[in-house]
Amino acid sequence: MKILVTGGCGYIGSHTCVELLDAGYEVVIVDNLSNSKKDVVKKIEKITGKEVTFYEKDVCDKKALEKIFEEQKIDAVIHFAGFKAVGESVNKPLMYYRNNLDSTLTLLEVMSKHNCKKIVFSSSATVYGNPEKLPITEDFPLHTTNPYGSTKLMIEMILNDLYISDKDWSIAILRYFNPIGAHKSGLIGENPNGIPNNLMPYIVKVANKELKELSIFGNDYNTKDGTGVRDYIHVVDLAKGHIKAIEKVIKDKGVDTYNLGTGNGYSVLEIVNTFKKVNGVDVPYKIVERRKGDIDACYASTEKANRLLNWKAELEIDEMCKDSYNFVKHNK
Repeated sequence: MKILVTGGCGYIGSHTCVELLDAGYEVVIVDNLSNSKKDVVKKIEKITGKEVTFYEKDVCDKKALEKIFEEQKIDAVIHFAGFKAVGESVNKPLMYYRNNLDSTLTLLEVMSKHNCKKIVFSSSATVYGNPEKLPITEDFPLHTTNPYGSTKLMIEMILNDLYISDKDWSIAILRYFNPIGAHKSGLIGENPNGIPNNLMPYIVKVANKELKELSIFGNDYNTKDGTGVRDYIHVVDLAKGHIKAIEKVIKDKGVDTYNLGTGNGYSVLEIVNTFKKVNGVDVPYKIVERRKGDIDACYASTEKANRLLNWKAELEIDEMCKDSYNFVKHNK
């Protein structure tokens, strides 16, 4: 069975490709490399010992997608491609709406034309906005606090409307919490271009002395130590959740939504201190102003994914911190 992975050279996409190949699927990657590197394809192949078909194309390019679907017999799609930085989305909302919505609409049109109606969509816990209580279940009210989250919510609405119009579709919407960590091999991990927007790649660049110090955005949140609390999940656990979701959409028609997290909340300072302890390195930091759109705390109820996908996160925070630094040491 052949799976098209959009954004497959990215952080979560590359780890998912590894898990797909290990599970016996064929993998076709389409990625424009705007926030990833082409050598990731070779690294995926080295880890798995299997070949990957790669297209350096933009998912917004309909002609390019048409050609891929004509050349490959695609059975299902996992859709990661999209811009993903909360702060950047606040400053450049039009860029986010244009790219994230255009790419998805183009992909769905081409899939429909080629009668490929099985998709796993990479959504986000940002669709819950600032939740009134915790843990977050999938039936919570949806509202967003930034344009990035709004694009994810709009795409969820598009997918739900698509299924209403055509019951042949099989759709799994995965709401991620905060992926960190890296593959045990140290070959693939989170390696964004430029200054990182997410916590862990920022921490490892400081630990690696590429950056002087970590900026912690606010210490006046309503949390135990004043820093933001998030549900951090190992990227390999998250990738394995996609395998379970693919199995689900291959087997059952319909549309459904699942939280992928650990169900535990860790503060920014807890992550920093755990990283320092397990890796024996220093991470200097300073407290700066809050970022627009950030919220106090966010962590998941994962009961639905446990029950319906037979999936549960297994790796602990110590392993997330160790594996993140191991990737950096392998790629100095």
